[in-house]
Parts: sequence; C-alpha cells; structure tokens
Amino acid sequence: MNLPLIINVLLFAALLTALARLSKPSWSLSRKVLTGLSMGVLFGFALQLCYGTGHPVIAASIEWFNLVGNGYVQLLQMIVMPLVFASILSAVAKLHNASSLGRISLLTIGTLLFTTLIAALIGVLVTQLFGLTAEGLVQGVKESARLDVIETSYLAKVSELGVPQLLLSFIPKNPFADLTGANPTSIISVVIFAALLGVAALQLKKEDASKGDKVLAAIDTLQAWVMKLVRLIMTLTPYGVMALMTKVVASSNPQEVMTLGSFVLASYLGLGLMFLVHGLLLALVGVNPLSFLRKVAPVLSFAFSSRSSAATIPLNVEAQTRRLGVPEAIASFAASFGATIGQNGCAGLYPAMLAVMVAPTVGIDPLDPIWIATLVGIVTLSSAGVAGVGGGATFAALIVLPAMGLPVTLVALLISVEPLIDMGRTALNVNGAMTAGTITSQLLGQTDKALLHDEHSAEPVQG
Repeated sequence: MNLPLIINVLLFAALLTALARLSKPSWSLSRKVLTGLSMGVLFGFALQLCYGTGHPVIAASIEWFNLVGNGYVQLLQMIVMPLVFASILSAVAKLHNASSLGRISLLTIGTLLFTTLIAALIGVLVTQLFGLTAEGLVQGVKESARLDVIETSYLAKVSELGVPQLLLSFIPKNPFADLTGANPTSIISVVIFAALLGVAALQLKKEDASKGDKVLAAIDTLQAWVMKLVRLIMTLTPYGVMALMTKVVASSNPQEVMTLGSFVLASYLGLGLMFLVHGLLLALVGVNPLSFLRKVAPVLSFAFSSRSSAATIPLNVEAQTRRLGVPEAIASFAASFGATIGQNGCAGLYPAMLAVMVAPTVGIDPLDPIWIATLVGIVTLSSAGVAGVGGGATFAALIVLPAMGLPVTLVALLISVEPLIDMGRTALNVNGAMTAGTITSQLLGQTDKALLHDEHSAEPVQG
C-alpha cells in the first residue's frame, strides 16, 4: 500500500469517526444521512482535485471505501428477502379476509403502471423539448464493448421473454431458492409464497383455533425479530451513504458528462417533473407532498447513492409504516412490487426517451400521435415485463426498442453517463413505490392519520 493510498484511507476513516461524533442522538435520521451525503460529496471532490479523473490511486482507494459502501448495500440485500417474507406473511395473517389482499394488490400495481404511463409521456416531452437525437453520438472502445455485451448476453434473455413465460415465472416452484434471490422474479415469488402462507394461517385459525393462534403468535415473533434486525442495519445508513457518494463523485468523469450534458439535463428535468406528478397525486388523496418528501428523504438519499431499488426495500417499508402511517400489508406490497414492476424512472422515462431519440435515425416521425400512443402503451406494459429479465433500465430499453422496430445501439452509446442518470432514476423508482403505497392506503381508508400528519413521527429505533 503506497503512501497516498494510506493517507486517503486514513482520511476516510477519520471522516467516518467525525460523522459518528457529529451525529448526536437527538438528530433525525434525515439529518444524519444528509450530513453523511455532504461529507461524501466534499471528500470525493477533494480526491478529484488532488489526483484527477481516473487516477490509479483513486481506484485503489475506492476499493477500501467499498468495505463501508458496498458492505452496507450487501447488509441491506441480506435482509431484503427475510423482510419481504416476514412482512407479507404477518400483514396477510392480520387481514380479516383474503379479499382485502386483492384490493391492495390491484390498487398498488394500478398506481405503479399509471405513473409509469405518465413517465413515458414526460420522456417523450423532454426529449422533444431538448431536441435530442441519436445522430452524431460517437462509439468508442467502451461503447463497443458495451454493445458486444448487450448483443451476446442481454438480448438473448429479452428474446426469450413472452407473456405466458413471464406470468409463469412469478409462481414459486422452489420458495427456498427464491428466498436466496436465485431468479430475476424471486421477490414477486416470495411475495406470493408469503401471501399464500398467510391465507393458510387464517384458514387454520378458523378450523383449529388453538393451532391457529400458535401459528399467528409465531408469525408475530418472526416479524418483530426481522424488524429489529432491519432497524439495527438502518443505523448504519449515514456511513453507507457517505462511502457511496465518495465513490460516485471521485470516480466520475466530468469530460464525459459534459459531452452528453443535454441528455443528462433532459433526464433530470424529466425526473423532476415526475416527482411533481407524484406530489400532485398525493395531494389529490389528501397527503401534503412537502411533508411526504421530508419524511422519505433518507430513503431517497440511499436510493440515489446506491442505485439499487431492491436494496432500498427495508428503508422503504420502514418509512411508509413508521413515518407515513401506511399499514404493513400495503407498505410491504408497494415496496416489493415497486422494486420489480412499474419502475417510473428505469422502465418508464428512460426507454421512452431513447425511443424518441432513435426514431428519426430510421425515418420515423417521433411526433406522430399514433406512434407516441403505441410507444407509451408498450412502455407501460413492458414495465411489468422487466421483472421477468432481472429489472433495470437496460433491460427495459432492450424490450421497448425492438418492440418499436428500433435498433438498440443507443443503449451502449450512453454508457459514460449511465451511472449519473441511474442515481436519479432509482430515487424516482423508490419514490414511486412509496407514493403507490401511500395512495393505496389513503384510498382504502387505512392510513394512520396521527402518524401521517405528525412532522416528528418515529425515526428508526437505534440499535
């Protein structure tokens, strides 16, 4: 380990220590996360100024920073499946009748797909507003390598995707394998398995009250145990966010960002407009959008820096239940479905923008109303299909572009700014899931109004 690397690692350790000492017990999680995020951004910029873009010392330093950043993400990934399983199982077991399950699922998925439809329309709008087109984009070494990977790996998976196969993949055939995340649709399979177990528990209680009560008590104990683990891991959020933001800023390439600056700006304008749409929908069901954003800020901060909707599920459920007053059943369904179906950023806005950019290069008028209607329809429907091939904006684009008769080369040409845009897309995906949960809860009249309107509602329990 050379001297500059040692200094960087020691400075990073000192910042972690400073963050721990600065974070007073009275501070809210939002304030702690914001402090960690700010420290990470400043330290990342400092490394850029000292060494320049792409310096080997930065790459070597990030490997050590990843012990905290990636380590935290892996801890969250560790608890995703146990949390989804325990939360859905507990929530269904507490329902008075199984019909409530259908209403919750229908409203949640309906809201996710409706907001994805709006996201696709906004994608068309901002792309036209900025006059973006795929013409003139340069295909370098990285872009060529990316295109090779897309053609050899991703396209094969997408070409095998059909609606019957997709729906069949949701049904769990080995729940123990799904609990390990073995399949792209594992989260949905675990949701279905846990829901069926919950319904079985309700039936057992009706037929044999004694055994049913024992099962329900065991489910309550399991859920409380898993939630204690979730809150334990969540206390590490400020440190994980700091490490992740240090990595993002230190490893970014300003030159490449400037080259595709218009696309980055258009993307973030579209993301911002979708946040406004979420706020409008919340206002229509009686939820203050500004209060909502303040309460979910730590969740969005982590989603932004981690770029992982699935890893954010624990924070998502926690924020809905403890700060927004959403019942566990609805929060768990919204967070789980929102990580795989109807992702507003990755499966709505992004593929629509790419389609509009590519269309003129093959002689298609992107302002044709029929073409736009077709695009929006395909984007909305495919946002459910993305779950069948592993999720992500790349897969979404690879489903939409061929369906519209468009080449997929543009997906590879945007690789240099992909991480920067993906941070915003992931935050929008997660916000969309929390919005869907809150709207569903409001429409069903199940929201805890005291928690929803309490500006000082419960922060995650320390330890």
